Amino acid sequence: MRGILTIGFCLVLLLSYSQNDSLIMVQGKIYNAQTKEPVSARITYQSLPYGNRVGVINSNNFSFPIVERERYSIVVEANGYSTAKYMIDPAEADSNNKLVKDIPLEQASLASTSDQVGKVVRLNNLIFEVAKSKIDPESYPELDMVVAMMNDNKNMVIQLEGHTDYLGDPAKNQKLSEQRVEAVRDYLVSKGIKKGRIKLKAFGGSMPLSRDNTPEGHRLNRRVEMRILKT
Repeated sequence: MRGILTIGFCLVLLLSYSQNDSLIMVQGKIYNAQTKEPVSARITYQSLPYGNRVGVINSNNFSFPIVERERYSIVVEANGYSTAKYMIDPAEADSNNKLVKDIPLEQASLASTSDQVGKVVRLNNLIFEVAKSKIDPESYPELDMVVAMMNDNKNMVIQLEGHTDYLGDPAKNQKLSEQRVEAVRDYLVSKGIKKGRIKLKAFGGSMPLSRDNTPEGHRLNRRVEMRILKT
């Protein structure tokens, strides 16, 4: 419903101000600051100072009109990333009344999430062999950071959540996501973390971050995330 309202709001403004030079189109992309991959996020924008015009977009990109030379605030939130907040100033628009604001998101560090129940961190450096659950040795440093965090927080309980892309057989994708979170748990247990402190959940390809039918989009969907259940 929010998406429909946002689209309707934009269409009304476009129709109302199509002949008005004060209409400025703002657009941008949301991406991982380190890998440059697109990131699906919740994007909330509102006019300043009173928030008379508000919109919400759930995507890895955004576009909306601003009128009457008003400034806007924009807040971008995504699982596993620090929240980004910006101010959109119409004075930055080009001669065509277009303002481009691409927004990089910084991954939330494990240390910064250790005391936040419900926080989800994407393990971006966790690598598996293609279509298998065997962990690549390059992943060990990041997993060792998880071990250190759990050793520093003796009461911490986490949930490992496995995802694949949505291509192929859904049943096989579900099984693969289960095997991968089990492999991660087994690694943590081998480093001394008690098995009971690690819960598992697998989603297969049912919860993609991106619907882009590109190698980058599919790679973004293949992930393991860590949710803090207890600290």
